[in-house]
Amino acid sequence: MADLQVLDDAAVLIGDDGDIAAVGSYAELVGQAGDATVTEVDGVLFPGFVDCHTHAVFGMARLADQERRARGEGYKEIAAAGGGILSSVRDVRQRSADDLTDLTRRRLTHLVANGTTTVEVKSGYGLELEAELKQLDVIATVAADGGPSIVATFLGAHEVPEEYRPRADEYVNVVINDMLPAVERQGVARFCDVFCEPGVFTVEQSRRVLEAAARHGLAPKLHADELDPSGGAELAVELGAASADHLAAVSEAGIAALAGSDTVAVLLPGTMMFLGRGNQAPGRRLLDAGAAVALATDFNPGSSPGMSLPLMTTLATSQCGMVPAETITAITVNGAAAVGEAHTRGQIAPGFRADLALALVHDWREVVYWYGTGLIAEVWVGGLACHPRQTPVNFLV
Repeated sequence: MADLQVLDDAAVLIGDDGDIAAVGSYAELVGQAGDATVTEVDGVLFPGFVDCHTHAVFGMARLADQERRARGEGYKEIAAAGGGILSSVRDVRQRSADDLTDLTRRRLTHLVANGTTTVEVKSGYGLELEAELKQLDVIATVAADGGPSIVATFLGAHEVPEEYRPRADEYVNVVINDMLPAVERQGVARFCDVFCEPGVFTVEQSRRVLEAAARHGLAPKLHADELDPSGGAELAVELGAASADHLAAVSEAGIAALAGSDTVAVLLPGTMMFLGRGNQAPGRRLLDAGAAVALATDFNPGSSPGMSLPLMTTLATSQCGMVPAETITAITVNGAAAVGEAHTRGQIAPGFRADLALALVHDWREVVYWYGTGLIAEVWVGGLACHPRQTPVNFLV
């Protein structure tokens, strides 16, 4: 993952189909451009970043949750006061699809401004059939706008809704028997995710949902081992999941399982930072064991309201033991692998989609070094400029 090829005085030739036709020296390729537009840029051109884990379709920000955490309140206390995931669920259920679509569009603009050209977006704040399908409809609507490529994931098993507590098995049956067939008919989601964690969904409940999802054509993903080593990583490998995400509490057995598999270990360092927890996922141990590691923002209203993949590279370097080159691989080709797109995105190479991000730096490592500085100047998706935009970005909520 630390083996990056860096070209000086280079050029990218983009075909009419929006794919990369050639990569080489400027002097060589400018002669092949013919009548095509030649755009000269000063800086470092990266493959467009791939944010392989977000929850971008939501309504309100959970500002009160953050304040309660700062005062020392725990998850259960915050939930008892009306906060937590279920507060987002109540909010999304009563919001219109048009409202959610408008909010999601604004947030995607910020993601793109940070260099993201492909983004995975989950449902999971509905936890009932109508609201889950509403979220997936919103994802389909914003995907049709153009701009960043969007990969949709169904996350009906994000939490047990209030009306099914403490009957988690009964809710799992609803997800399997009612939601999954409807999600298949809708045809938006490519993946199915489950929050496999003690106090949420057990390994066995998660297996039931994901095996049923496979029968409906949805590939598996998992929220795994975020707070406790529950066996989520091992289940992800057993099921051939595209990714196992979070992993701050992954066991040695989970590390070994990931290292011997094609399942990508997706680390979300912004989440643990925002929650004020001292432990981060063991990035160095995963890498040394041979696991493929990706980074993502986990953009969501409760535990990670951040939209910058460059910031995630900084956190991974300072807190997860990854070197800068590994973090760039983690937000490009490995992020693409975590959403089933490693064959089309994440590299500046012939045949790949012309998704590109220009950073105003002299050395590529500066993107990892200068955190929180907004170094991304221009972004192209399929060869078309989508940042900077002429239309100003409005409020996030």
